[in-house]
Amino acid sequence: MTEPIKTDVLIIGAGPCGLFAVFELGLLDMKAHLVDILDKIGGQCAELYPEKPIYDIPGIPYVTGQGLCDALLAQIKPFGATFHLQEMVETFEKIGDPAFRVTTDRGRVFEVKVIVIGAGGGSFQPKRPPIPGIEAYEGTSVFYSVRQMEAFRDKRILIVGGGDSALDWTLNLAPLASHLTLLHRRSDFRAAPDSVNKMMALVGEGKIDFVLGQVAALEGEGGRIAKALVKRSDGSNFEIACDALLPFFGLTMKLGPVANWGMAMKDGEYILVDTGTFESSVPGIFAIGDINWYPGKLKLILCGFHEGALMAQKAHRYVYPDKRLVFQYTTSSTSLQKKLGVA
Repeated sequence: MTEPIKTDVLIIGAGPCGLFAVFELGLLDMKAHLVDILDKIGGQCAELYPEKPIYDIPGIPYVTGQGLCDALLAQIKPFGATFHLQEMVETFEKIGDPAFRVTTDRGRVFEVKVIVIGAGGGSFQPKRPPIPGIEAYEGTSVFYSVRQMEAFRDKRILIVGGGDSALDWTLNLAPLASHLTLLHRRSDFRAAPDSVNKMMALVGEGKIDFVLGQVAALEGEGGRIAKALVKRSDGSNFEIACDALLPFFGLTMKLGPVANWGMAMKDGEYILVDTGTFESSVPGIFAIGDINWYPGKLKLILCGFHEGALMAQKAHRYVYPDKRLVFQYTTSSTSLQKKLGVA
C-alpha cells in the first residue's frame, strides 16, 4: 500500500463521535476517511455495550449502543465516508502547513489536511494471556484477531475464550480448519446463547472439540506453534496439537502511538484542546470525545457531538483557506438539504 490515499480529513476512531464528525464535516463539503482498530464500526458502543440502553441522547428517550451507531450510519450515508477497520494509526509527519502524512500498522498511507482524533479512551488492545514466551509466536501462529479467514484454511486451530468473539470465530472458522478445538476454563459462557447452542451442536456432530482447561505453555520452533500444554482444573495436564492459537481474552484501552505525537497532554492520557475549536496544541490536529480534556469536561456522547460541530468550523479553514464559510441551518438551507438528499 505505497500509493497514498488523499482526502480532506482523517478521523481516528469510528465510534459515535467519529461518525457524527463525518456529518458535520460533510455539511461543509469535507470528505473523510476513518480508521479504527476494531473489526466493526461503532467503537465502544458496538464493542462493549451494543445492547446497553442510553437515555441521554437529545430527542431520543431510549436507544441501545448499537441502535445509536446504526442511526448515525444512516445519517452520514450521503457523505460517502470510507472506513478502514482493524487498523491502527501509528505515525504522522507534517508535509505542509497544515498537511500530514499518516501511516497505519498495515502500511496504509494517508495524505490529509486535518486529523481528528475521536478514539474514545484510546485504541482497543487485546489482552495477552499469561502464557510464558507467547510473544515469540505472536503474528506468526498466535493471533488476537482474524483479518483474513482464508489464512486459517486447513490449519489445526486452537481458540481460547468463552465470550462472543471466541464463539463467533469458532463457528466461522470450523468449516475451514482441518481441526478446531475450543478451550475454555469453565463450561459457562459469556457469549450469546444461540452461538453456544450452535457450537455444542458442532461438538455433538464431531466437527469440533470443546475442552475445559487453560493453556499453560506453548511448544514450537521459529515462531510456529506445534502444540499447547493445557492444564485441567484438577491440576493434570494434556497436550493439544495446533498450528494456530487464537486467544480471545477481551480488550483493554490504551492511548497507543498517538501519545507520542507531541501534543500537550493531561496525565499522559488525555489530549488538551482549545474549547473554541477542540484543536490540540498541534495545528490541524483535533481531539473530540472521551480522549480530550478541558476545564469542565464531561465524558458524555452528547458533548462529543457538540465538540465535533465546532471542530468542523475550524477544520474548514484548513481545507478551504480561501473560501468564506457561511453558517447555515439544515432546517432552512436548500443547499444543505440537497447534500442530505432531502431537498
